[in-house]
Amino acid sequence: MTQLKGRRAPGAHSRGALLFAFAVMADPVSSVAYAIEAALRALHGDLALLLPTMALVVAIVVLVIVNYSQLVARYPQGGGAAAATGEAFGEGTAFVPIGALIVDFVLTIAISSAAGASAVIAFFPALAPWRVIIAVVLVVGVAGGTWFGHLGRTVFAVMTVGFIALAVVVLISAFFADAAPATGPAPDPGHSPLVAVALAFPVAMALATGIEAPSSAIAQLGQLDDPGRRRFGRVTLWLTLGVVGTITLGLTAQAVRLGIGVPHQDTTQIAELARAATTTPVFAAFQLTTALLLLSAASSSFQAGPGLFKALARRRHADGTSTGILPGWLGRTNHHHTPYWGVVVFMAAAALVTAAAGGRDQELVLFYAASVFVSFLAGLLAMARFSWRERRITFLVINFAGALAVGFTLAVNLTRGDPIVSIAAALLIAAALYWLWVRSGRPRGIRNIAADAEE
Repeated sequence: MTQLKGRRAPGAHSRGALLFAFAVMADPVSSVAYAIEAALRALHGDLALLLPTMALVVAIVVLVIVNYSQLVARYPQGGGAAAATGEAFGEGTAFVPIGALIVDFVLTIAISSAAGASAVIAFFPALAPWRVIIAVVLVVGVAGGTWFGHLGRTVFAVMTVGFIALAVVVLISAFFADAAPATGPAPDPGHSPLVAVALAFPVAMALATGIEAPSSAIAQLGQLDDPGRRRFGRVTLWLTLGVVGTITLGLTAQAVRLGIGVPHQDTTQIAELARAATTTPVFAAFQLTTALLLLSAASSSFQAGPGLFKALARRRHADGTSTGILPGWLGRTNHHHTPYWGVVVFMAAAALVTAAAGGRDQELVLFYAASVFVSFLAGLLAMARFSWRERRITFLVINFAGALAVGFTLAVNLTRGDPIVSIAAALLIAAALYWLWVRSGRPRGIRNIAADAEE
């Protein structure tokens, strides 16, 4: 059997654990910019239910992170859900989380660019008529920046730290701001409080989308041994939870206290909170940092997605043999080791999705955080199977609880209708990749593709 394995390219292996941690946190931290508002819109503007809804979101994130901490310990060389699924259920099943991740990368680029446009428009409302153009230009601009490869890892970390610092400033300032007086009747969420929260929380599960990243990105820490990668992977997961959970619940509580409800179409809830809590210079800095962080999250997916295509691309070796299942041109790179044709493919897909949504992040969030939960579910079921085989009952209970929570989130998502599109796209991509894999003679190594893509 042939081996399907990518060529190791030099990356940001020596930039330190802290840089690594904050860089891979760009995606979940940036999602705070639109997740809270998405939940409030799903609640039909009922601020009284917003904090319980976001608390439920954070609780599920905790459960998934507990399970992924176990997954990182099992696969210290990277691989994430694909590695676990392929080992537990057969190599071909790894295409399910791989397909889900491809859709997630496209949606991350699209929603991050659209949210970046929203952050700009919230400060410059006169730009609102050009929303779609701005969002698409951001997609293209970030794709162009990806040409320089892993140099962007430092930018991701800096933007993440900058946003966290300014978010803390907003939170502290909000304690000294006066709450707006309530006007009119309280919004009606359309259901009993329990049902309303259960139906609303899945749209805010974008907070969980970055959990997969550390489990694959630890493959970049080539200077460390397996125990070192385990340690840094787990530290990153728990640091992500601490930062994202604190900022999310803090901003949510202050939005509720100050009465920051569903904003008008040319601004965002988080922007209105910052506007109400801080001075104009701080508000401007917060909006700028928010936009740059969102673009950093898009850039991260522009690296991960094409990297995945590169790892799957056909290549010929010195002994005359060839491996891979995708067209070879998807593996071509520039001198920065960027697979530029893969970047073009993701740029085109994300630009189309962004334009179709009218450049509005709150339209895209309805389709977001669904496909990645397919990947979570596959990974957690795989870990449950390992725990059962090894008679590790405590881990089995944790895995089963996590799988139930993720499965429930997916089920509620499906009742809303919109996420069916992204889940169907993920499964169709998985099926197409599986067919190509079979045609190529079922080359081994598929379950390691997510780790190979990071090398």
